[in-house]
Amino acid sequence: MHLTSGPIDVPSLLSSARPTDGGVCLFLGVVRNENAGRPTREIRYEAYEPMAEAEIDRLLASLTERWPQARVEIRHSLGLLRIGEPSVAVLATAPHRAEAFAACREAIDRLKSTVPIWKKEFYVDGGSEWVDPTKKL
Repeated sequence: MHLTSGPIDVPSLLSSARPTDGGVCLFLGVVRNENAGRPTREIRYEAYEPMAEAEIDRLLASLTERWPQARVEIRHSLGLLRIGEPSVAVLATAPHRAEAFAACREAIDRLKSTVPIWKKEFYVDGGSEWVDPTKKL
């Protein structure tokens, strides 16, 4: 499972590196305290889970084709998250760093643009809004 309603277990993710992996690249996306200058209190992530899981599986399969020596894992939290909590983790491991970095970057970029996960930001002023996850900041 790539989606979790609990916290992301980063140590467990890191422990999955293979002995042949000399490059281990971990990307963590955490909830920040503002968006476009507007102070944020918390964020809620939602997904149509069967579709999101299937799309992540497709993404991982295509990464394996492109980066055959790399292994990529993705975890994304659903539900309410507070400032500083990890919302997404991408681990890419490979025998060498270049492939690990490239696979990790491609994984997070494609995850954000193709997987149906939505976020609603709750602001300090009491307002809230759904945010386009494909919008690059």
